[in-house]
Amino acid sequence: MSEPELSRTVRLEPKGLNLLAQTLSVLLVLGAICWAADLYREVGIVVYTEQYLASMLALALPLTYMIVPAAGANRRQGPVPWYDLAAALTGFVCAVYTAIRFPALTELTTLRPTDGIVIAAIMLVLLLEGLRRSVGKVLTGVAVCFMLFALVGDKIPGMLQGRPVELEKLVYYLYWDTSGVPGTPMRIITTIVVTFVLFGQVLFKSGGSAFFTDVAMALMGRYRGGPAKISVFASSLFGSISGSVVSNVVTTGVITIPLMKKGGYRPELAGAIEAVASTGGQLMPPVMGAAAFLMAEFLSVPYTEVVIAAIVPSLLYYAALFIEADLEAARHGIKRVDESLIPRLWPVLKAGWFFPLPFAGLVYALFWLNYLPEEAGLVAIIIVVVASIAFGFKGKRMGPRELFDSLRATGFDVIDIFMIGAAAGIVIGVLHLSGLGFGLTLALVQVASGSLLGLLVLAAVVCVVLGMGMPTVGVYVLLATLVAPALVEVGIHPMAAHMFIMYFGMMSMITPPVCIGAFAAASLAGADPMRTGFAAMRFGWIAFVIPFMFVASPTLLMDGEPLRVAADFVAALAGAWLGCIGIVGYFVRPLDPYSRVLVTAAGLCMVTPASGFGFGYGGAINLTGLILGAVLVGREVIIAKRSVPRNPR
Repeated sequence: MSEPELSRTVRLEPKGLNLLAQTLSVLLVLGAICWAADLYREVGIVVYTEQYLASMLALALPLTYMIVPAAGANRRQGPVPWYDLAAALTGFVCAVYTAIRFPALTELTTLRPTDGIVIAAIMLVLLLEGLRRSVGKVLTGVAVCFMLFALVGDKIPGMLQGRPVELEKLVYYLYWDTSGVPGTPMRIITTIVVTFVLFGQVLFKSGGSAFFTDVAMALMGRYRGGPAKISVFASSLFGSISGSVVSNVVTTGVITIPLMKKGGYRPELAGAIEAVASTGGQLMPPVMGAAAFLMAEFLSVPYTEVVIAAIVPSLLYYAALFIEADLEAARHGIKRVDESLIPRLWPVLKAGWFFPLPFAGLVYALFWLNYLPEEAGLVAIIIVVVASIAFGFKGKRMGPRELFDSLRATGFDVIDIFMIGAAAGIVIGVLHLSGLGFGLTLALVQVASGSLLGLLVLAAVVCVVLGMGMPTVGVYVLLATLVAPALVEVGIHPMAAHMFIMYFGMMSMITPPVCIGAFAAASLAGADPMRTGFAAMRFGWIAFVIPFMFVASPTLLMDGEPLRVAADFVAALAGAWLGCIGIVGYFVRPLDPYSRVLVTAAGLCMVTPASGFGFGYGGAINLTGLILGAVLVGREVIIAKRSVPRNPR
């Protein structure tokens, strides 16, 4: 969805094969659009949802083997080996057979006819290999381990003991049952996710990313620490629709990281700021990336509830990043961006005034018209295309070529997510079939020894570890099936539990040793990857605190009386400011170690939600933090004023 992803152009040989790959890619996206718009029923075609999913796999699976070589996820350049073509053809035939025979074979689950077993076995092997190629070994290994557990789980003693499962039953169930591959994750991916990836593509093709970057530079470039603030602002805007942390890093980072380095930020810090800002884009309404749509489905709530719940945490997240960027600039004497590089705001807004319209249309369709997310996404796409054709941006208008490129690039981008959806179906299917999910919940609760804080810390560690090296969608699905049930079991609000795992799953992107978001930023900054990762953890400290805050009090998820929501938000914002002062070690002058510890403690007291502990006890904690913070800040201001020499009269 980003420019670097689009630059991974697929060039297959001979040209006819290249044309076939592009055709499959476009058909994949058009099929999703037709399903989202319910055009099938409009023309009188009535099919099972699972038949539609199989037909989409008939396009996505061959495309995976055609454009992703066996060696890794880089797009293929050159001829396709005969064995990959054979795998592509086999996948196409088996998926088409699935679409045709699904109504009959899904009713014969207990009988398990031979053709159903053979098709299921072939497709599971092809899907796992496609997953390995497109996503990597980590998630593939997880899926394979779950399948192996299903076969031997009955022999494992203790709470993790599963039900006995035969190989034939496992294979048939995982592929044909709606709790397996053709389940909820695949359905969400083939409709909602594809639609919003296309939205990001047409926005990019029409010049939207350039507009957002120009707006960020015009608004933030003239202030202290302008380069870092541009990074935070641009990443928050574009990251909400980019669908990928790495995509967001390389899209905005190619501009902001050189600016930060030129402005005086160390390469490690420049990369860290971009990585943390880009990671937060996945948590920023109104789109929030693909995982948010899956969250709505797991919770069985409208997507709008997820958006509302994410507002306060995302505001706290980016407010803390802005504060910390400003304090870092003050500490290191980093000035604003060179005036010659800063565009004037009014000409930028005049040229791209229509780019906010699709977001307004998206919000209006979701909240006021009660459209489904995929329908609202189509509304936003139409607005972008029509506005770009009518007005253009910097001489760039959407034409047939740009629209075709958007469809093609979307198809190439989403095949990774299709394979993740298949892996998610395998994991969920094993949990249902073997009973492992219940055992994992009991195990987590027991390991935490009944302590809520202990369970939360354990869950946070598990989320970060399981999320390392995995893409956003895969991280969330895995954690939603393995960790979230344990949190809900001990009484945590389901929305808070799922937001908790989503936050800490995302933090794996900036937490060493495997922090792919920080590594991507480090490569752009020419910095040491591990140092960048640790710098990102420090810069993004607030993200490790926010989940504990909204678990303690759902008011920070907009669940409660408006007065309590406002009180907790203001206190948390003040606490974030104090915490940033302590982490950076600078206010109006450098702080000594003792002052840093005390002001950080004051910040932590302030971010503790008063309503989470009752306004009596919780309010006392907030008041303690407020008094301590006020004393420390006042002391620093007085000392700074005294140290300024007075001009003699």
